Amino acid sequence: MGSLFKRGKVFWIKYYVNGKPYRESSHSKKETDAKRLLKLREGQGVEGRFPGLKVERIRFVELAEDYLTDYRVNEKKSLVRAEECVWELKNFFGDMRAVEITSDKVNRYIEKRQDDEMSNASINRELSALKRMFSLGMQQTPPKVVRCPHIPRLEENNVRSGFFERNDFLRLRSALPDYLKPVITMAFNTGMRKGEILSLTWDKVDFFGKKITLSPDDTKNKKSRTLFLEEELYDVIVAQKKRCGMLYPTCPYVFSREGKKIGQFVKTWKSACIAVGLKGKLFHDFRRTAIRNMVRAGIPDKIAMAMSGHKTRSVYDRYNIINEEDLKLAAKDVAEYIKETDESLEQQRHGHKMGTICNFSQKRGEP
Repeated sequence: MGSLFKRGKVFWIKYYVNGKPYRESSHSKKETDAKRLLKLREGQGVEGRFPGLKVERIRFVELAEDYLTDYRVNEKKSLVRAEECVWELKNFFGDMRAVEITSDKVNRYIEKRQDDEMSNASINRELSALKRMFSLGMQQTPPKVVRCPHIPRLEENNVRSGFFERNDFLRLRSALPDYLKPVITMAFNTGMRKGEILSLTWDKVDFFGKKITLSPDDTKNKKSRTLFLEEELYDVIVAQKKRCGMLYPTCPYVFSREGKKIGQFVKTWKSACIAVGLKGKLFHDFRRTAIRNMVRAGIPDKIAMAMSGHKTRSVYDRYNIINEEDLKLAAKDVAEYIKETDESLEQQRHGHKMGTICNFSQKRGEP
């Protein structure tokens, strides 16, 4: 049978599981709390559900690292996105123990992210990452966690529609550090995903053909893609090659920081956006921007989808953002069309009237 004892003012419990003694703090000065914990542990021992005390010591950071390890081992293309989710979750849960992450704490996290003006869709991605961490923890042998708190899913009725006008892009680029300037230039001109850009290596670049060739292993949709380099973008890639050749000749990455692959730059991005009055903008907005520019440049949809790497028309259409200026231009085009139609009808009526007069004159023998 178990027993209670005190260390200082805190109650501790002692119990046996399979003949092995365990001592555990109740973290409480109340005897009733200690008795409740003792009864729980004795019940778990009898039913064979005792997880061991290691579970009580597992912290969020360990679950987060296991989550990222799973992405690396399985070579998932969205590793960069997963790292961003972990970064945001760490800012809130920090060094918290897994058993301390309750539904109440999760709801507070949601409130914080909503205060940060994040969309429900973005918050849901982070909550999904948190839920996956607990699932992986329960699958371990022995399990690192024995239960997952209730993690809600928010209603996604706010589809992202952000994009960058040319002036916005130029202002943001000027506010970012030098190692990120070529990164967003590539994103603005091509609409490549962040992971595709940061993982781009020199063997994918053909300087003579002025093109970048991505293999199925390099893309999210597992389809190869070719991107041709023109003007501004080609000059940026050439400058990167010269810089890397001089300073970091062994670095395989086209875009790097001090000779190493660029990691997360969430804080740097947010600070730059706030500095130029673009708070709330996402790196992914460049993808919508590139597609929007292709459509307005008159590129056929099928070719634009091949350039952007979209497999389905529905997703592609969702990225083709329309703003008030587009509607204004469309209204102007409609007005001009109506005006031209009226002028054409007027000319037809005038021509018909003149034809009638001529016929009448001919009948009367007049010239």
